[in-house]
Amino acid sequence: MTTFVDRVELHVAAGSGGHGCASVHREKFKPLGGPDGGNGGRGGDVTLTVDQSVTTLLDYHHSPHRKATNGKPGEGGNRSGKDGQDLVLPVPDGTVVLDKAGNVLADLVGHGTSYVAAQGGRGGLGNAALASARRKAPGFALLGEPGDLQDIVLELKTVADVALVGYPSAGKSSLISVLSAAKPKIADYPFTTLVPNLGVVTAGATVYTIADVPGLIPGASQGKGLGLEFLRHVERCSVLVHVLDTATLESERDPLSDLDVIEAELSEYGGLDNRPRMVVLNKVDVPDGKDLAEMVRPDLEARGYRVFEVSAVAHIGLKELSFAIAELVASARAAKPQEEATRIVIRPKAVDDSGFTVTLEEDGLFRVRGEKPERWVRQTDFSNDEAVGYLADRLNRLGVEQELMKAGARSGDGVAIGPEENAVVFDWEPTVMAGAEMLGRRGEDHRLEEPRPAAQRRRDRQAERDESEREFDDFDPF
Repeated sequence: MTTFVDRVELHVAAGSGGHGCASVHREKFKPLGGPDGGNGGRGGDVTLTVDQSVTTLLDYHHSPHRKATNGKPGEGGNRSGKDGQDLVLPVPDGTVVLDKAGNVLADLVGHGTSYVAAQGGRGGLGNAALASARRKAPGFALLGEPGDLQDIVLELKTVADVALVGYPSAGKSSLISVLSAAKPKIADYPFTTLVPNLGVVTAGATVYTIADVPGLIPGASQGKGLGLEFLRHVERCSVLVHVLDTATLESERDPLSDLDVIEAELSEYGGLDNRPRMVVLNKVDVPDGKDLAEMVRPDLEARGYRVFEVSAVAHIGLKELSFAIAELVASARAAKPQEEATRIVIRPKAVDDSGFTVTLEEDGLFRVRGEKPERWVRQTDFSNDEAVGYLADRLNRLGVEQELMKAGARSGDGVAIGPEENAVVFDWEPTVMAGAEMLGRRGEDHRLEEPRPAAQRRRDRQAERDESEREFDDFDPF
């Protein structure tokens, strides 16, 4: 059964916002006390947070679909709905978040580091929040927005100071087992190590982590063997230690050729040229291994490597190796700029853009795109004429109608607001005051006004109708 997973595809859904409430306050002797509908609650976010107790992405391999809770709808009596509960997903230290196209969204390093993978929807405003001096009694409320739906990829890159790299069965697992308290699986056949192993080493005042990366072979950077699956775990390591087998039974192999092959694969993978390196000639407890180590050591030192002859089985040369690695780790830490101690999170673009665009498509449809108009459409209850009129007024104030005129739109032309897969399409009718004229001045309720004589009320209503008809007849957008 799989116990280590370092790459998963995760489908996250934030909670939707609760709908606003359209309500009128009523009490004894005061049947029309004004609007008192509360706002809907905010939908819960889906957040990825680094947790040191988590070392694998196994949970998300088995359960890749995660959803936060929705916000509750508002209620009468100015009672707002409860916010949805945020869903916090723990991930290992060193997790990289990517989109489906492979673009990096966040690089999570350090305990407690978090990233909002899916934003919860806003709650809709109740009619109490929509009331104004002109709109005293709104008969509608705004709908809650749907939460974000995101398909993301999580990749785990081991956070360690030192990476042991080399051919399968070179003795990397044995070496980490004697340098630290780690107990990886050890056997005398290739590819014993199927997952990276981590160990903590103390050398004097320096404490560092060391990773045993599964064996690399020629073609690993192109996906051959296990190399491509685990080369990403080398990326974060400050020091690379080549473990070369001096007692291999394969006649076509020797330490120098093994080193050339591994270096070629690391170079092909990219991004590792600036890492300090050293070479460990392992298995010198074997007579032939000791002889071979003495033969190749001058060539390795001529290439600029520090070379150590060790035996993980016989515990030869381990102390010197441990302290030499500690020196390189300390130097790498001192050379690292201070600001790199805190990783940079790459976040999606802000969504507070008040602009919009109007484009004419090949089929003659005018499409309006922009954060505000698209959000307003999502919040509108199209079964309520007053809510539709309110949307029309908002779009008109934003300047959508003027831009449609500039783009050449005429009465009856099709207009779509939003992306193709989720757009609202309607036939455009230009007006002076956007919306349905038969509704009059939306949100006004004469029952809330001061009492007037019946004759005066009739004259006022007739004057409003006459003025509305004159404005409509005199308006010519073209």
